Amino acid sequence: MAGFRQELVAVLGKPVEENPTQAMIEAAFAAARLDWRYLTIEVAPAGLGHAVRGARAMGFRGLNLTIPHKVAVVEHLDRLSPAATLIGAVNCVVRGGDELVGENTDGAGFLAALRRRREPAGMRCVLLGAGGAARAIAVELALAGAGRITVVNRSAERGRELGALLGEHVAEVRVEQLGGRYLVPAGTDLVVNATSIGLYPTVDAEVPVSLDEVAGRALVADVIPNPPETRFLREAAAVGCETLDGLEMLVEQGRIGFALWTGVEPDAGVMRDALRRAFAASY
Repeated sequence: MAGFRQELVAVLGKPVEENPTQAMIEAAFAAARLDWRYLTIEVAPAGLGHAVRGARAMGFRGLNLTIPHKVAVVEHLDRLSPAATLIGAVNCVVRGGDELVGENTDGAGFLAALRRRREPAGMRCVLLGAGGAARAIAVELALAGAGRITVVNRSAERGRELGALLGEHVAEVRVEQLGGRYLVPAGTDLVVNATSIGLYPTVDAEVPVSLDEVAGRALVADVIPNPPETRFLREAAAVGCETLDGLEMLVEQGRIGFALWTGVEPDAGVMRDALRRAFAASY
């Protein structure tokens, strides 16, 4: 007789309405013939500890964390992977026996997507933001041999914290405070928006950056998956820059998390197609 109990995983965040992860993960579950379910759950910061304890009690096999929980969740877990420890943020939790183990697949997912376009070794990079996603991407770029990383952030203190972390792993680190409009310096190879500017529903928000000095040469990336083509990427394409959208990073980090939870390598094509269908229905 077939069983009726499903294995559960979920994403916790606030806001979470715009998060499309469920569409791609459930499509991958179906393609792999796994009777698992992925839930999208809105959790306020004050309720995060309760939510993690509830997931533990109900036997959830894993979690994703999104804004604003990637750093705050650390204190509610049993231990962290080496990557998550170094980054100081968690976007993926894996149940290992009785333990909840924090992982970080954001940076690894970004790096996998980037390497399909360009090799990061020696790159001169500008990173906008210093939060959880920015930390993950910056650490992975540093470990992959980036030549220079410039962190640009509204909070000078937070930017300096990330700069200090990177200083141990990359040859040259610069930290600049974002005040007005930031001019990306000539010679930059990679520009990454790792902030939430442009995330649905504020899709018309402008990233205060000028790409004039790198027009036609830099690769410009955005971590935002919804919408896949952000205003920032449209502006980059208009000045001749190659672009990398948040959809590619989302698929790659989702692929890694899926394998950690289930022990099965998912079909990335199925995941990508599911996201495209989801977005086609939304816009």
